[in-house]
Amino acid sequence: MSNLLWKSLVVSPAVLGATLLVSTTAIAAPSRTTEVPVAKQTGVTEVAQQPEKLAQTTIDEVNRYSNEGNQNNSQSQVTSVSQFSDVQPTDWAFQALQSLVERYGCIAGYPNATYRGNRALTRYEFAAGLNACLDRVNELIATATADLVTKQDLATLQRLQEEFSAELATLRGRVDSLEARTAELEANQFSTTTKLVGEAIFGVTDAFGGNTGKNNNAVFQDRVRLDLQTSFTGRDVLHTRLAAGNAQAFSLRDNAGNPIIGDAEGTQTFQVGAGDGNNSVKIDRLTYEVPIGPAQVYLAASGGRHSHYAAVNNPYFFDQTDGGNGALSTFASESPIYRIGGGAGIALNLPLGKGGGILGNSSITAGYLASTANNPTPGFGLTDGNYAALGQLNFSVGNRLALAATYVHGYNAGGGSLFNSGSTSNPEILAVGTQRANTLLDAGSSNSYGVEAAFRPSDKLSISGFVSYHDVTGFGANDDYQAWSYGVGVALPDFGKKGNVLGLFAGAEPYSFNRAGVAGGNDIPYHFEGFYKYRVSDNVSITPGVIWLTSPGQNSDNDDAFIGTLRTTFTF
Repeated sequence: MSNLLWKSLVVSPAVLGATLLVSTTAIAAPSRTTEVPVAKQTGVTEVAQQPEKLAQTTIDEVNRYSNEGNQNNSQSQVTSVSQFSDVQPTDWAFQALQSLVERYGCIAGYPNATYRGNRALTRYEFAAGLNACLDRVNELIATATADLVTKQDLATLQRLQEEFSAELATLRGRVDSLEARTAELEANQFSTTTKLVGEAIFGVTDAFGGNTGKNNNAVFQDRVRLDLQTSFTGRDVLHTRLAAGNAQAFSLRDNAGNPIIGDAEGTQTFQVGAGDGNNSVKIDRLTYEVPIGPAQVYLAASGGRHSHYAAVNNPYFFDQTDGGNGALSTFASESPIYRIGGGAGIALNLPLGKGGGILGNSSITAGYLASTANNPTPGFGLTDGNYAALGQLNFSVGNRLALAATYVHGYNAGGGSLFNSGSTSNPEILAVGTQRANTLLDAGSSNSYGVEAAFRPSDKLSISGFVSYHDVTGFGANDDYQAWSYGVGVALPDFGKKGNVLGLFAGAEPYSFNRAGVAGGNDIPYHFEGFYKYRVSDNVSITPGVIWLTSPGQNSDNDDAFIGTLRTTFTF
């Protein structure tokens, strides 16, 4: 074998070209393992067997094959051997290489004008180069330039074809298979610009404890989200999300068995954005994100949320704005400060440094969302109705520590609720806090301040928490009040199995003291939560968990409430 190759290289310029050209035309792909890293939003890096890996491998091969010959991605054809900076007249193969360029024109080089002719080759790479030269010879014969191909060349190529018949057959088989896969993808692709990301949640849940337990039954609820993610440049994304569900939150009861009106304690993530509770479909998010210069710009036409664009610093508990892979409750998923206002508007993230210095890893986030931006009636619209403006300074130290300081100024034109994510008519959006912290008796403004932090001392431990203070100025008599909220969570990723998460969270849902005209006591409503997300597969997880609420309605006379849940999440 080695003697045949050596003689072939010395005797035939065409064979030399096949050998030297290999590095520019190798199509054969070695067998790959299907084990690839998948980065999750929570910060976990997971490695697992996935059904979509084969499809991704195919797409990579298609892209590589379709880019063959593209000067921006591979080597380019040369017309003179002098174009190679690493080929000298003193090289032993210089004359043969020069002859190949002039006679056959099947020599290509790297974009940096190098040839790298001394690179070691595998048998498959040699076969790929041989196949390229065979195609070139056939092209020359077909265009009546057969005089350039000598009998000696043809005889040598014939011997090489016989020697490498197995590799050539495999190579051509792979190319044929790749072309067939490409045709199938093109024929069946959903869109050249859009991919569909879906999530379906099944939740079996029940409430226990005193009158709350007696007045609620076990339920089986669902919520489905279909997110059409469209990219026009590869760096931007347009979210058009459809949502439907039948989930409703439990009714908390006082010590007399009466419902605690206006409370949103213990609300679970899949009970938000569930529409009218009858699985009616609605568009619950229409946003566009695009980089402009160093800034990342966020535009919301409908369903905009501050947590879409601002870092909430709550890994493993927060999941894509009340998604089904994080905490059970809306309170544990993110600080309540991000639920003040929402709707339509604009936001941007701007980096303040590029490493080094006191602001090296800092960025600033600013956003404005209006709840009734679509209504031209006086007292509504983009600037005359309910709105919330957010400013946030972000700072990180490597990938272990993240800090954020947040300020939100809100305005409510006609009462309503403080933590309603911008909804003016949908009670389902009221996702967190007590009636005393939420209720705005009349028009008013609010100034909210928050600090959020996440610390990961190791890959197996994450600690995060937040504190928020809210100063509300009402325009009516005795409408002013203050509200507080705080919480801390500990997450153990990969607990028991790769991809699993054990989460524990404790804190106080938004509360307010001594409010005239608003029902409730003056006790702190503590919230305790524990859950364990068990990853059945890459697309299915089961999360059992318990939520414990003390002093519902801010009244310690009311029995504690317990909510038990078994949540199954399907993602695709």
